[in-house]
Amino acid sequence: MRKIFSISALVLIVLITGCSINHPVAKDYDQHLVKYGKETTLPKSEIEAEYLIGSKTENHNYQFRAATVGYAHVWIVEFGKILEKTINHDYVQSAFGKLEKGAGNNGNLVEFELEGFEFKNYRAYTALNIKILNSGSEVFNKTYRSEGGSQGGQMWGAGPFGMKNATLKSTKQSIDKILEQFISDINSNKLALK
Repeated sequence: MRKIFSISALVLIVLITGCSINHPVAKDYDQHLVKYGKETTLPKSEIEAEYLIGSKTENHNYQFRAATVGYAHVWIVEFGKILEKTINHDYVQSAFGKLEKGAGNNGNLVEFELEGFEFKNYRAYTALNIKILNSGSEVFNKTYRSEGGSQGGQMWGAGPFGMKNATLKSTKQSIDKILEQFISDINSNKLALK
């Protein structure tokens, strides 16, 4: 009985004092892309453009806790950093004629702005608005909604390391689905892009 009381008191103290272990998952995303980037093949587009990630997306910081690894762990998803690394990885770059960071002053500009991100039910849910401007005039504007695959097995079975990998994997899957839909839309709409 004393043991149960001691453990309960310890758990209560931890919860009251807010003691937590922070896990900013974006810092490990480069390694994740090295391992899993080649698993994705996107459709091809000849579009040549510069891209811009909106300030709301660049400054995004989503935090959550998961019972699967204990509430002392706080998982931090900085979506803008993950999106930037995804866009600059070989599998995304090879899907475009050219896609470089810039302001699009003399041609096409692809703007990415996050409208929503959540990690629940063992998966990532993403809403991302993508616009294309051609010499300053908007020629395309669509909000994509996607969810990554369920990662419940990793979250329950592999502790904090599994949780980090599950968060990165499901987030990457949701981004990949959006990019695939976006490229298909570009190709099917045959946008007049120079």
